[in-house]
Amino acid sequence: MTPLSATEPDDRPRAGAILIACLVGFLGGEILASVLVAMALQFTHYPGGFQALAGAKEPPWWSNALSLVGLWAGFGGAIRFATTRGRLRPLPAQWRLRASDARYVLLGVGCQLVVVLAYSPFHFKSLNQPVNHLFGGARGLTFALLVALTTFVAPVLEEWFFRGVLFRALHQGLDRFTPRWATAVAVVLSAGLFALAHGEPLQFAGLAFVGIVLAVVVYRTKRLMPSVITHVSFNAVAMAALLAQRSGH
Repeated sequence: MTPLSATEPDDRPRAGAILIACLVGFLGGEILASVLVAMALQFTHYPGGFQALAGAKEPPWWSNALSLVGLWAGFGGAIRFATTRGRLRPLPAQWRLRASDARYVLLGVGCQLVVVLAYSPFHFKSLNQPVNHLFGGARGLTFALLVALTTFVAPVLEEWFFRGVLFRALHQGLDRFTPRWATAVAVVLSAGLFALAHGEPLQFAGLAFVGIVLAVVVYRTKRLMPSVITHVSFNAVAMAALLAQRSGH
């Protein structure tokens, strides 16, 4: 199979260095998120500090927003390294929007339905806990801000990081050793890491499934916009369900 971005042997992306940068970016983003939250705790004089915040069922909106900003800053650093010193070239027209991309809205909705149906026989009561914890007691403008970050900003940065960089680096690296299996292994590994990064064991299988779909979309289209649209649509369905829950429907 042809790699996602074929290059001359001496101009190949530095796959190993990029993968290390992704790990450092993720861990660095988590550390930065903790620092930002710690600063906010001092500024707001939050009762009980970190310990109380960690155990809060409805954490303040700013802690979740700052956590996302810190993590995404780490993603940005990894992306920057990959596209400069890592020599990972952008996919041709990766952000170009086409009229035919509307079908990926349906794909995102379909993925959400598949996940819901797959989990429904088990009747997990805590399945929605991560979403409820993320939004906590947010209301009004703060709730709208978190919805916007989760529905639109998160898919762009996560697709750029996990599919635009991590998946492609895995694919390029594996293609040197096992060309026949490079694509399949890169799809599965990147999807597993995507699910693992969310830190939610109960949701791991569903997130891994979505990660596989998104990686295949990028591999087949050679663009990021289709996977971003799929991801936005997937998240939007979850947000619609949350809104319905909060309105009592």
